[in-house]
Amino acid sequence: MSFSKWVFVVFVLHLLNPCPVRFSYGSSSSNGLSDIPKKLLNFAKRQELVGWMIGIRRKIHQNPELGYQEFETSQLIRSELDKMGIKYKHSVAVTGVVGFIGTGEPPFVALRADMDSLPLQEMVEWEYKSKIPGKMHACGHDGHVTMLLGAAKILQEHREELKGTVVLVFQPAEEGGGGAHKVLEAGVLEKVNAIFGLHVDPNLPIGEVASRPGPLLAGSGFFEAVIGGKGGHAAIPQHSIDPILAASNVIVSLQHLVSREADPLDSQVNSINCFLCFFLAFPSFLCVLKFFNVFGILSSCECRQP
Repeated sequence: MSFSKWVFVVFVLHLLNPCPVRFSYGSSSSNGLSDIPKKLLNFAKRQELVGWMIGIRRKIHQNPELGYQEFETSQLIRSELDKMGIKYKHSVAVTGVVGFIGTGEPPFVALRADMDSLPLQEMVEWEYKSKIPGKMHACGHDGHVTMLLGAAKILQEHREELKGTVVLVFQPAEEGGGGAHKVLEAGVLEKVNAIFGLHVDPNLPIGEVASRPGPLLAGSGFFEAVIGGKGGHAAIPQHSIDPILAASNVIVSLQHLVSREADPLDSQVNSINCFLCFFLAFPSFLCVLKFFNVFGILSSCECRQP
């Protein structure tokens, strides 16, 4: 069984069975899987479901859209939900879609997928590569949308067995656009008791789902710093104050926030992703953009100014 189908089985199992479950892909006769209704497994194994999902994913991959511009992706999602008979709210956080399956009563459990692509050129030549120059689903959001639509199809087929409501959250603008915050502001998650999201990982074997206690995956933040100097020609540096050299020292020193200011057992990443400079001449000002990732709210707050 493919990775996506096993993921759907895990989601549905938690919704249909209130008991804790240990999930192992390697053995279909394990204690966890023996409790899954046979009809659920049989539905997940249907070749027409697999083929449909592959087609959805390829269509989205070929037509990537950036944050808050996911109009065609949103239309595709709504079209598929309409075919399934699933009610939804549209234009949530500009292009987002939020669907509902089940009784309409508590508990409310949400499943979330992001929709946007990245401003990258797809360099791999294959039949289903991006058709949009400078845009690509390089972070797997095409797969995330497909997985959630597949989960929706399975859950809708078994909606009579749900003891509560599943909320399907198709979120725009995950790639730095603050789409999650706008979804929260829209109020569509106010009744939600728990929310689950998955991210594809090419480093994991197919069919394996991984997690761990505590924070997993990173939050991000941005800031811009302008370092002042005195402009001049590179051939006569003695008449200038070089902001490039100063900025280089700043970049190196910022790494001390992780190596000397943070708990060594606490995962943190500090990265400079943009450094603007000039050719042949020292500028009067140098702009440095910083992008950083942190694990957990406490990690971010405990970093002191150097």
